[in-house]
Amino acid sequence: MTTPHHPIAIIGAGLGGLTLARVLRTHGIQATVFDLEAGRHVRTQGGMLDIHHDSGQIALRAAGLYEPFRAIIHPGGQAMRLLDRNAGVALQEEDDGTGDRPEVDRGRLRDLLLDALPADTIRWGAKATGARPLGEGRHEVAFADGSTITTDLLVGADGAWSRIRPLVSPASPAYTGISFVELDLLEADRRHPDSATFIGGGFFIALDGERGFLAHREHDGSLHVYTALRAEQDWLDGIDFTDPAAAKTALLTCFTDWDTAFRTLIAEADGALVPRRIHALPIGHRWERVPGVTLLGDAAHLMSPFAGEGANLAMLDGAELGQAIADHPGDIETALAIYEKALFPRGQASAGESAASLELMFGPDPVTRLTEMFTDQPQN
Repeated sequence: MTTPHHPIAIIGAGLGGLTLARVLRTHGIQATVFDLEAGRHVRTQGGMLDIHHDSGQIALRAAGLYEPFRAIIHPGGQAMRLLDRNAGVALQEEDDGTGDRPEVDRGRLRDLLLDALPADTIRWGAKATGARPLGEGRHEVAFADGSTITTDLLVGADGAWSRIRPLVSPASPAYTGISFVELDLLEADRRHPDSATFIGGGFFIALDGERGFLAHREHDGSLHVYTALRAEQDWLDGIDFTDPAAAKTALLTCFTDWDTAFRTLIAEADGALVPRRIHALPIGHRWERVPGVTLLGDAAHLMSPFAGEGANLAMLDGAELGQAIADHPGDIETALAIYEKALFPRGQASAGESAASLELMFGPDPVTRLTEMFTDQPQN
């Protein structure tokens, strides 16, 4: 049986991989995207993203999708509320429509990219289990179903636990010390009106130095909430997340000294609670040029979410890699060298910013320090 060959194989149909495929498409270059999920609607795609003017929006322009993106922006999503654990409001900003980081639902943004590609671009149900070099820049990729492909250019866009990363780097993500528990309150205005008012129309953040709540109002009227705690890596293992009531009880014990309004967010959550450990690659992660393979997004520079850079950088990575390939037809190695020359310092700067934000948010007096930062006041 002949092993299928794909000139460009992208592993992972996240925002970065799809942006790369779309930018290549605009230049008449075909790529194939392989994703482990069985289909595009198998799972929800997370909460809101703020799309930055100097990264994510640049990528969308390169993909020819900036105007359709503007049509799915969440009105009011750039509003912000910053509170302490007693529900005291330290800072409140309304969305006046002039901000340069509009909010959009991650799932709708992914759908925008998927709809801009021919249906046969994506090979669903293709879980990569590993890859090996074949020489002269070519690689073989193996999948969980026993099948294999070969490719001239292999792009690892497969996230934190990339199966492609070992081809270029021995680095592995490390636990940052922060754990999330993710939850939702559905139809908030009707079913949870007090919580809807409490969260407001955009981004919501409350901190005490060790714990916090991060939340957004979604475009469908639900509230998407993350509880965050400094915790040992195995802390989440002690909670039975198969039993939502038991998980709520365990989580509530961590917030006994917080205002009732915060505790209500946990107690009234709809559906399952989802545990998430926050990991990051080393700041400044990079590798020597390896023929025929590269990484983008979290596979290249996984960082904590506390600077809001991850999705934006993944899209910019995809756009810049696509443009470099288009600019150097027949010369993949030059394209990859140019791409990585910009990738490494950009990733290092954002990873450093994310790590610093983590220490600010989960360090001493975070509400005061964040208020000063957001209002451009000098810190004492």
